[in-house]
Amino acid sequence: MVIVSGGQTGADRAALDFALRHGFPHRGWCPAGRLAEDGRLEDCYRLQETPSPAYAQRTEWNVRDSDGTVIFTCHAELSGGTLFTWECARKLGRPVLVLVAGQTPSPARALRAFLRRHRIRVLNVAGPRASFAPGIGAFVEAVLSEALLPRRKAGLPPSAARQ
Repeated sequence: MVIVSGGQTGADRAALDFALRHGFPHRGWCPAGRLAEDGRLEDCYRLQETPSPAYAQRTEWNVRDSDGTVIFTCHAELSGGTLFTWECARKLGRPVLVLVAGQTPSPARALRAFLRRHRIRVLNVAGPRASFAPGIGAFVEAVLSEALLPRRKAGLPPSAARQ
């Protein structure tokens, strides 16, 4: 699984940090100048800059260059850049899954089913920035961990849990 994201604070950054911590390859597009709400995006994130500093170009290119998109959100009604991500996925004919914190039953199970159903190998992870949705990063981390990391069977070493 390759994690794609745009590097903004919140959902994007949580996905990239998850990838770095757990050894998942990552990539994506970020605005020219590596712009993010908290300043310049660090070089540890292997993102390419778009020609434009506009967030919209980065969003559309990340949707385009992925097999599917998962949108993490705290509110069922999408708005701003999160809504734009959903619209891009629809326009480009890419599968999209919306996971709402506290409202989506079994979000990790929903994500695993989405990945299987659409044979996703390159997953774009999107959602609101941290200033719009405090706590979104923890939701992203929890769901990605449960959905993508091997489960440990009680009492067995990690190698046995993967069998």
